[in-house]
Amino acid sequence: MSTLQADRTLECEGLACPMPVVRTKKAMEELNTGEVLEVRATDKGSVADLQSWAKRTGHQYIGLKEEGEVYRHFIRKADPSEVKTEAKYPHTASLDEIKSKLAGGEKINILDVREPAEYAFGRLPGAKSIPAGELEQRMQELNPDEEYFIVCRTGSRSDMACQTLAEKGFTKVKNVLPGMREWTGEVEKD
Repeated sequence: MSTLQADRTLECEGLACPMPVVRTKKAMEELNTGEVLEVRATDKGSVADLQSWAKRTGHQYIGLKEEGEVYRHFIRKADPSEVKTEAKYPHTASLDEIKSKLAGGEKINILDVREPAEYAFGRLPGAKSIPAGELEQRMQELNPDEEYFIVCRTGSRSDMACQTLAEKGFTKVKNVLPGMREWTGEVEKD
């Protein structure tokens, strides 16, 4: 059996979104074309985050190995001609905008793309949970004609989720910035 060889290992254990992606981005800049980076993370969200980041930037996501609590991601650096500029989703909503809509009793669709544990411990009132890694499989639960406000912890996963939805024909999605980390309003908990 052949073992996966990486040219460099990046330790991201114990780090939450968006740090594994931020550190991966920086580490990739230091690699040569064709070299493989192994990213070791304990955040379950890193699975969807790093796959999505690689897809958006043109780097090759080779695969994932799970060892206990550690997710070992293997990403190959693309040739500079294959690398895409990472686009940010252009349509956003502020936390204040959400707060005033909720305060005014407006019925709005809020989609929380964080992991189930994050959602359970505090979410925007009425938010629906679909973790980022399950979005493609569960898209039929959403109506492409309705407006959705997409939220995560920092605005990073929700940015990727907005891009995914937009690619699938959703025209009324907004990324809620800066995310739950700075939400000071009312929260629902399990």
